[in-house]
Amino acid sequence: MRKKKDKIEMTDKEEELMRIFWNHGPMFVREIVELYPEPRPHFNTLSTFVRNLEQKGFVSHEAVGGSFRYYAVARKEDFRRKTLGTLIKNYFGNSYFGAVSTLVEEEKISVDELKELIDMVENKNKDK
Repeated sequence: MRKKKDKIEMTDKEEELMRIFWNHGPMFVREIVELYPEPRPHFNTLSTFVRNLEQKGFVSHEAVGGSFRYYAVARKEDFRRKTLGTLIKNYFGNSYFGAVSTLVEEEKISVDELKELIDMVENKNKDK
């Protein structure tokens, strides 16, 4: 039995499905199947993943003519925030500075982007 404090996590396949819901809105499983390139996953396989997401509280459904149309309940922004926080905690010792420093060291962020971030921070501080 799952304790209330236990984290409910998504598998990679479930995250992929959530991105589909966030990008395309409510869908029937047959519509989801059509979005995949060949060889497409089997209808029953995707249906199982979607039902698992529903059990975990990430999606819900509405009955439409004898079938179910599923939709995201979890918001992309909330998931992104939580996932980023976990990543920073686990891989950068809870240091956002360490994460940005890594991006700089690996040349994944430009000087212009850093200046834009500084402007964002300064503007946010002015609003307080």
